[in-house]
Amino acid sequence: MNLELQQFKAEFFKALAHPLRIRILEVLSEGSKNVNEIQSIIGSEGSAVSQQLSILRSKNVVFGSKEGTSVVYSLRDPLVKDLLQVAKQIFDNHLVGTISLLESMRISEN
Repeated sequence: MNLELQQFKAEFFKALAHPLRIRILEVLSEGSKNVNEIQSIIGSEGSAVSQQLSILRSKNVVFGSKEGTSVVYSLRDPLVKDLLQVAKQIFDNHLVGTISLLESMRISEN
């Protein structure tokens, strides 16, 4: 069981391992969107967005539902939004630590 959970986590984090996929997930954290809306918000080519959505869909991170002639994408699990927020907090903590280190180095040089 533990090995299966570790494998799931590894595959899940592989699905997140691209800056454009992270940006797409951030956009979808704000609500469901179709490809054109995502493309417009991100400022990226539709083909790139579609390719990354395909990967996220294949890893069951997002899902698409047909609405008229377009597909609207949503997060499969709303906890992904929380995960992205925690990742930002970790980044901020690292940044604060780096700034503190640089400040202490600057003070010790004077």
